[in-house]
Amino acid sequence: MKKLTLILFAVMAVFAGQKVAAQDKYGSGPNREECIKYLSYYSEYYKQKNYESALPNWRKAYSLCPPTASQNMFVHGTTLMTRLYNQVKDEAHKSAIVDTILTLQDQRMATYPKNRVSILNNKGQYMINYRNADAPYIYKNLNEIVDELGTQSNGGLLVNLLQATITMYRENQLTADEVIAMYDKVTANVEGATPKNEADAEDNAKAKSAIESIFADSKVASCENLIAIFGPRYEADPDNLALVSNIVKLMNTADDCASNDLYLNAVTSMYKLDPSYRSAFGLYRLNAARGNVADAAKYLEEAIASPESDEATDAQYYYEMAAFCYKNGMRGKAAEAARKAVDMDFGYAGKAYLILGNLWASATCGETVDKWARYWAAADYYQKARSADPSVADEAAASLGSVSRYYPEASEAFMYDLTKGQSYTVSCNGMTATTTVRVQ
Repeated sequence: MKKLTLILFAVMAVFAGQKVAAQDKYGSGPNREECIKYLSYYSEYYKQKNYESALPNWRKAYSLCPPTASQNMFVHGTTLMTRLYNQVKDEAHKSAIVDTILTLQDQRMATYPKNRVSILNNKGQYMINYRNADAPYIYKNLNEIVDELGTQSNGGLLVNLLQATITMYRENQLTADEVIAMYDKVTANVEGATPKNEADAEDNAKAKSAIESIFADSKVASCENLIAIFGPRYEADPDNLALVSNIVKLMNTADDCASNDLYLNAVTSMYKLDPSYRSAFGLYRLNAARGNVADAAKYLEEAIASPESDEATDAQYYYEMAAFCYKNGMRGKAAEAARKAVDMDFGYAGKAYLILGNLWASATCGETVDKWARYWAAADYYQKARSADPSVADEAAASLGSVSRYYPEASEAFMYDLTKGQSYTVSCNGMTATTTVRVQ
């Protein structure tokens, strides 16, 4: 009895093995062998780059094999269909080929879901390649893809989705509000992406730049549109950080939009809700543009004092402080900030030297030697500016030429016991410098 049981188990195992073999990835029944045969035929031609012979054999394999037979069947099929698309002239035939290419992506995704992200991105790119002239089609289908992929969307898809949205806006099929919402969506996705490598990071940066450029060129984000759309929203919810940050970001992209009340109120709210050196600097810029000198200086000082900012940013802010204070007659603060910008440098030393030169050239000094010495001190700084930064060299040289006209004659300097090249210390307007005597 025990021996009979073992025999039955063995027979069942054989039948089970035959069933598994008969229902493997190539299918079952008579089509199975034909599937394997034509897969082999087309693959060999494909490897040899004999695409004309590969195509009919691929068609046969595709018609006989289940999707599980080979993922390459979809990859190679897409390549073959793409080549065929470029060869045919009939538009109806071309359209049918595009349908096939997109269907291949759908079938591949359904059978090999682990590759869904890359396949879906590819599908979107094929839509762009072959149907980009149809803005409503691109808008609808890329929108669905981006909704699914989110930050995993390729930059090209995001750029083209925004472009299709703007095209539909210009054709009066979408509102400005819908375009702005789409800009928010694609920007959030490109900024939230995690690059896998340097090439990815570069592509993301290019996509972000393209998105900003397309949006700015569209003129959808005009001040008039932004105020009309966001004015009521701000009034209804002024403490919504996401809202006010979005208002500031969008108004930064619009031309001549920094002086309206909505922008000022939004930046002020952003600073109140989430104080940072960036929001403080934004408030400095706004108040400076509106002529609020005291408030502008206060916010710029807060931005500089923030522990969050790095040295490069601080160098920029010190230069801004120097330029702003010089323009508004705060000479002591201007000189102090310019010296700090020089010390930190980060590309601002040359410009800061120019400001120090201008401060000395315009200083109010005594009626004796110091009336000349201020120009000597100014010349020192103009020479330093010319050496430190080629971009300001011409301006520094012109300024140097201007002050040299005020040097004394050698005989005049001699009256004060001074000779060319002699060291001299000058003090005026709270500034002190050790300079060199210069004469005509």
